[in-house]
Amino acid sequence: MKLAEALAERADATKRVAQLRDRIVRNARYQEGETPAEDSAALLAETDDELARLERLIRRINRTNASVRLDDGRTLTDALARRDVLRLQHAIVTSAADAASGQGQGGYARQLRSELRVLAALPVAELRSRADAIARELRAIDLEIQEANWTVTLLD
Repeated sequence: MKLAEALAERADATKRVAQLRDRIVRNARYQEGETPAEDSAALLAETDDELARLERLIRRINRTNASVRLDDGRTLTDALARRDVLRLQHAIVTSAADAASGQGQGGYARQLRSELRVLAALPVAELRSRADAIARELRAIDLEIQEANWTVTLLD
């Protein structure tokens, strides 16, 4: 199984666990004289099995990510950490540029010359340029990760 397939399975298992949880909660109580739509105890047992499968899958994914080396020598785990930080950094720099440019300020403008001007505390053009550079690096690392996901075989 390729790493990408395992990642898809992990996402499916996570959704399945959430659905089972919702079903358990909906059927945990019922009125006297009636029967619940589903057996909560059986759903709990099914959830335990699914969680055990999910844990095994996550362990294999993590083991694979820690051992696979990309072309530049970084592990896949290192690349994933870098990608996560780049996403956060891009969001922060973009938000700073938006705020400094007055975006989202509701079109505030001075009515009279006597009113105080609102000035940008940050260089918007430089922030936009920095955000573009971060986005380029983010796309490049994401492509490396995706390529590895489809070429690397999941470890046991």
